Amino acid sequence: MARIVVKFGGTSVATVERIRQAARHVKREVDAGHEVAVVVSAMSGKTNELVGWVNEASPLHDAREYDAVVASGEQVTAGLMAIVLSEMGIQSRSFAGWQVPIRTDDAHGAARITEIDPTELDKRMKDGWVPVITGFQGVSPHGRLTTLGRGGSDTSAVAVAAAVKADRCDIYTDVDGVYTTDPRIVPKAQRLARISFEEMLEMASLGAKVLMIRSVEMAMAYKVRLVVRSTFDDPDAPQVAPDGSNTGVPGTLVCDEDEIVEKQIVSGVTLAKAEAKITLRDVKDNPGVAAAIFGTLADQGIIVDMIVQNIADDGATTDITFTVPDSEYDKAIKTLKDAGDRIEYARISGSKGGAKVSVVGVGMRSHAGVASSMFKALADKGINIQLITTSEIKTSVLIDEQYAELAVRALHTYYGLDKKDA
Repeated sequence: MARIVVKFGGTSVATVERIRQAARHVKREVDAGHEVAVVVSAMSGKTNELVGWVNEASPLHDAREYDAVVASGEQVTAGLMAIVLSEMGIQSRSFAGWQVPIRTDDAHGAARITEIDPTELDKRMKDGWVPVITGFQGVSPHGRLTTLGRGGSDTSAVAVAAAVKADRCDIYTDVDGVYTTDPRIVPKAQRLARISFEEMLEMASLGAKVLMIRSVEMAMAYKVRLVVRSTFDDPDAPQVAPDGSNTGVPGTLVCDEDEIVEKQIVSGVTLAKAEAKITLRDVKDNPGVAAAIFGTLADQGIIVDMIVQNIADDGATTDITFTVPDSEYDKAIKTLKDAGDRIEYARISGSKGGAKVSVVGVGMRSHAGVASSMFKALADKGINIQLITTSEIKTSVLIDEQYAELAVRALHTYYGLDKKDA
């Protein structure tokens, strides 16, 4: 018998019929003797509708009332899921975030979980009940509803799993696992049986949208094993584990690196489009100049990604190049021009329409030459590299967006990820 937290995203609970399909997955686990808790998102599209209503009521609204409205979406889903489970003969009741309670700070609209009291959930699960918990929300120190921002339901599920000491957290979504790259770009992309927390964190931050970064960070911190799987699989089909064995669950297991015996050199290739490049030429190379540049951008809420610095031969000036989202390009240029009296540079240049292509794999730690082989594979296709950044388990390059998908396909093939046993 295991203790499992299952989470259903918006597409998985978009209609009452889909809620019934999701509930059948829950029933399968309960019938197998497991203790189960459920975390749900709002029905697909409902949160956007609620946000639209708030903005229509008043563009300058109280953030606390925004949360009170937007949090109602998950409450509807939780109630419906509990009703459907009860109809199936499973003891169930819904819990709003404040009833658990899931305690957060008071940053309304983007709150962070500070503590979850597992006492009530633990008791219910031991007694054979299935608690259905609203994702995406909690309660502030002042007793007000809070919402957790983008990806909040995934984060809620991982936090609940950590609090109740679950054996795993199953994230049900509209895809059946984590793939070596986007199957829409590379039809031969393979579903990964296992991937480490670190690899998943890198892939999530580099453009893969299967899991949100905050939820992976929390899972890694608390060693919560995640399984990414599809709601639309037949709930009554035999449960085949990611490694092909007849026991366990399908999908992709996200786990500690120690659980992965054979580590691939490269586990995945990611793509992030709409990247803009900005270069500051002949910047006075004084202590604190980088802090002044990037602090000025941060003050305007502009997120900077790749950063490369080249110091001139005389050591007096430097060129600093970095990337921002295309949507932030004009704002970033204006911000830096307005700060010209505090940041000494000769001129500023840049361009939109870049793409960041990355290769990720924990096996890169123990294999030399991964970066150079990546550059060779791109050169063989005539693709010019504009920027390069690396970390222990990833190498990223900025290229022209028109070559982005060609680069992904070339690298996917080059590292042998097209093969079934990749």
